[in-house]
Amino acid sequence: MAEGETITGNRALQIEEPLLFEMDAPGQCGVDLPDSGPFEDRLGGLERRNPVGLPGLSEPRVIRHFTRLSQKNYAIDAGIFPLGSCTMKHNPRLNERLARLPGFAQLHPMQPESTVQGALALIDTLADWLRTLTGMPAVAMSPAAGAHGELCGTMVIRAALDARGEKRSTVLVPDSAHGTNPATAAMCGYAVEPIPSNARGRVDLALLKERLDDDVAAFMLTNPSTCGLFEDEILEQAEAVHAAGAYFYCDGANFNAIAGRVRPGDLGIDCMHLNLHKTFSTPHGGGGPGSGPVMLSEALAPFAPLPWLVHGAEGLRLVERAEGEAARAIGRLKSFHGQFGMFVRALAYMMSHGGDGIRQASEDAVLSANYVLAGLEDVMSLSYPGPCMHEMLFDDRFLKGTGIATLDFAKAMIDEGLHPMTVYFPLVVHGAMLIEPTESESRQSLDVFIRVMRALAERAKGGDTAWFTGAPRLAPRRRLDETTAARQPVLRWLPEEASAEKAAE
Repeated sequence: MAEGETITGNRALQIEEPLLFEMDAPGQCGVDLPDSGPFEDRLGGLERRNPVGLPGLSEPRVIRHFTRLSQKNYAIDAGIFPLGSCTMKHNPRLNERLARLPGFAQLHPMQPESTVQGALALIDTLADWLRTLTGMPAVAMSPAAGAHGELCGTMVIRAALDARGEKRSTVLVPDSAHGTNPATAAMCGYAVEPIPSNARGRVDLALLKERLDDDVAAFMLTNPSTCGLFEDEILEQAEAVHAAGAYFYCDGANFNAIAGRVRPGDLGIDCMHLNLHKTFSTPHGGGGPGSGPVMLSEALAPFAPLPWLVHGAEGLRLVERAEGEAARAIGRLKSFHGQFGMFVRALAYMMSHGGDGIRQASEDAVLSANYVLAGLEDVMSLSYPGPCMHEMLFDDRFLKGTGIATLDFAKAMIDEGLHPMTVYFPLVVHGAMLIEPTESESRQSLDVFIRVMRALAERAKGGDTAWFTGAPRLAPRRRLDETTAARQPVLRWLPEEASAEKAAE
């Protein structure tokens, strides 16, 4: 065997793990089931003629399989997760405990309203917190996540314009915006035009004013932006957008940087979605489901999607039909009332922190980001000068002449036990590296991150190109062909003989 190889292929406690189908042991079963006894065949000749194809496994093998897989997972519970734009903050366990209370966890969305007044009161209370924090008068609670919230907001804007008898066809989007912004506008039938950034990494106000006319339906801004900067000319932007008769949409994905400090409604925002998983600590990604409430101005509120929650003579009730008080609603975007479990978690976070605590979380997120920026700006290339908000944006200029790309640098972080930051986004800078530590990390955690990043940067500048281009070396898998994986994904396991036949075809 070559040096470093083992008989099993395992690397200490990092154990190679085959698929369940590859471990199939016919005849084994994790549970003994009694014989079914005599029964009447009611399948009409459609009964199965071949085995189901599920693997035979004992209970210990199943348990060990999924335990080993879980040990290969990286999560915020394992270490710092510096993905920029994603806000990978800690999910307090208090939230989980409250969401599992029987009175919440065992509800059914089709129960009579009289039996779920407590749940409706919780939704109403959460909505009040959101209105207070944003300074906006109305909120649509049902959208499923950020992009769905964008769709909701854009549809509401279209409905409001239709009610005004105007057929505007263009939405303006900064070049630093989240990719879902232009995609959402296009899905709603609008032509999308980018507004370039200026040398400070912010929207070029002069170009925005120049482009605004009576064909523009909305301006979609992310603030703080994906460059980690606050749009300090936002009041002038709002004034110009409204003077043109358009609506001002704000992507609230980065609200974690300003919650408790700035109310978007005071800035002239007409519509804004909030990602509960980014600002209010509900589970993220695969731990979802997501939730993306949409804040609306007084002008847009009548067009909000159903259902609406209102106070009636007999308590809280849901308005579920587009008639009467909801005659101008755009209809439903989602089944029932939204992701109730996420509402419980978000409200638990808000009430446990209070207004002052939410403000401190925002301040700490910005402090953490600037602490990391100060520790790295002399060895990495900061894209735009000055302090940042909740995240910082570096580019690949510090790697120029080394033969090392942003991707190589990110892969080397894996060998150091760090999850890589967001790479190649936003597209406004070459070889982007977007880092967001959030408020969840201690100073000790940030110091370790800074020390590793500095060492990697110095090693890259020292000419150790092969070490980076061969990384990761210590992960369960080495460098993968990500381009082919994305374009030609293998989504189904086949036995070796079937795979050989498919290849021969």
